[in-house]
Amino acid sequence: MSGQLAANADAFRAMHKAPPILVLPNAWDAVSARLFVKAGAKAIATTSAGVAAALGYPDGQKIPRGLMLEAIARIARAVDVPVSADIEAGHATTVLELSETIRSMMDAGAIGCNLEDSTGKAPKILFEIEEQIARIRTARDAGDRAGVPVVINARTDVYLAGVGEPGNRFAETVRRANAYREAGADCLFVPGVADLPTLTSLVREIKGPINVLVGPGLAPAGELERIGIARLSVGSAIMRATLAMARDAARTLLQEGTYAAFTDRTIPHAEVNELMS
Repeated sequence: MSGQLAANADAFRAMHKAPPILVLPNAWDAVSARLFVKAGAKAIATTSAGVAAALGYPDGQKIPRGLMLEAIARIARAVDVPVSADIEAGHATTVLELSETIRSMMDAGAIGCNLEDSTGKAPKILFEIEEQIARIRTARDAGDRAGVPVVINARTDVYLAGVGEPGNRFAETVRRANAYREAGADCLFVPGVADLPTLTSLVREIKGPINVLVGPGLAPAGELERIGIARLSVGSAIMRATLAMARDAARTLLQEGTYAAFTDRTIPHAEVNELMS
């Protein structure tokens, strides 16, 4: 099993050598993962927000770790492409717990992970940089001891969380990203940035592949590829778009008693069965 995981990890890591840009849809269950692969996805990432919502929890490590890992396992079993797991801050308060999360994540079939530096707790919004370096090294060591070169997507939330003065965020992001790369991260995830000039400068200053998050104002994937962005994630955006459609369909059904808002846009029942067979 570790041999197959290691091969998947190597294949996934190679996808970060842009161009072309690696476009990752984020799945929240088995059927969404299958849909994305059928549409052409070369790899699948999970969305912590989507998985948590589907299982009855808000985002932000509120879902029990075991339930999150079970969902990751179902997604990994459903597809034959590499799967990277959004484990947030590792569902861990110590490096020992983080090591256990990484081992369990690999047991679930995932060969990569997002590992963010957000604590999720005020007033300390981000882990101190030395703490996060230790956490990245722990994740790397856990994979190495299992014989799996886990692909670590080290996320810094300086921009996303609005940490510090706006004029200082670029330098702090670069400082953290380069430190995380030196600690063993394969890719550096900088959500919360959409403008091309800033992204271009980040590509120039950060010494490793960069992952960005889909959001308002973000240029198309081709433009991101042109400036050197290596990876594009959608996070929970497709899941939330799906919920928007379900919400609007329910309102039409319950308030107007009509069905066209959803019956005209469904996937045929036979196609769903075939997809999951």
